Amino acid sequence: MIPASSTGAPRAIDARGIRGAQVSMSCDALEPTLAFFIERLGFRLDAIFPADDPSTAMLSGHGLQIRLVRGTSPGVMAIYLLCDDPLATGAGTTRLTAPNGVTVKLVAADPPMRTPATKQALVLTRAASDDHWGVGRAGLRYRDLIPLRHGGAFIASHIRVLEGGPVPDYVHFHKIRFQAIFCRKGWVRVVYEDQGEPFVMQAGDCVLQPPMIRHRVLESSAGAEVVEIGAPAEHITMADHGLTLPNPRLQPERDFGGQRFVRHIAANATWSPWRVEGFEASDTGIARATAGLAGIRVVRPTGAAGNARQSHDTEFCFYFMLSGSVTLQLADTAHALAVDDSITIPGGMAYALADSSRDLTLLEVTLPAAFQTR
Repeated sequence: MIPASSTGAPRAIDARGIRGAQVSMSCDALEPTLAFFIERLGFRLDAIFPADDPSTAMLSGHGLQIRLVRGTSPGVMAIYLLCDDPLATGAGTTRLTAPNGVTVKLVAADPPMRTPATKQALVLTRAASDDHWGVGRAGLRYRDLIPLRHGGAFIASHIRVLEGGPVPDYVHFHKIRFQAIFCRKGWVRVVYEDQGEPFVMQAGDCVLQPPMIRHRVLESSAGAEVVEIGAPAEHITMADHGLTLPNPRLQPERDFGGQRFVRHIAANATWSPWRVEGFEASDTGIARATAGLAGIRVVRPTGAAGNARQSHDTEFCFYFMLSGSVTLQLADTAHALAVDDSITIPGGMAYALADSSRDLTLLEVTLPAAFQTR
């Protein structure tokens, strides 16, 4: 209930910090409900999360804002008041109940990014069947490569576009700490804020999407696939209906939250010795663009690969099999890795890459970019 004032009457909240209100509704399935509001009623999508398995979407239209939540009991659930600071409204609480039973929640209009503590684990994900693919944002198919998400700190997704042609995307941005896209198969045509005309990502190309950069996927080849790595695992995707891309301003060196946009073209890659003898690596330039926050490399054997054990002290170390085969040797077990398998190795765990095929290529992602090995 609303707290009472000194006279015993309910105390009114300070409305000066309230930026809007949303009616919250639940639905059994999010996608068909979204289609109804957008295609039949003319609402527009303002935000959706999480991207790989959306459960919440925000829409607006006809003077009304809706928060659509995937649940089990369709109908009106609550009213959300969007505040500059929910605790500064004078309500004394962030959750109120009206006399008719409707719940009123006071939430941040611009919610901060939450970064959970990293809980590392050994995670091996096989690509043996299509049973792991689910429907994500914009109808894309997602395969979760780190199901427990390192405690919510990281997400890695294998994403597939089923049909070629235009992609039902819109100008949007993400509240993130780190996010990169590696083109796995086919091609994808994309456009980014302040980076000029749209361009095509071919297999082996990679982009760094710095925090808050506006972008849009325009079209793709049939069956195109990408690997997306992000932190934190759950982050909000916000639509920007006021910006049209490409925009006229060209600022390739623009700073976005301490990071710069990177477009790595595989055809122009240069190779140098990797930290493990018998391998070489092609660096994407993401380490420099993130001031050392993260590094992404493609690794391959030079023909004389050994099986020396190593360990690392990183926050995150992830490998995705692009081609060929290799055996990951641990202290007491060995795992044969094949195409599209992935593995996340926790810090301090000794491992070796052995019996690699000549056509082996590995995608390596680490946070930070530089680290100690033993």
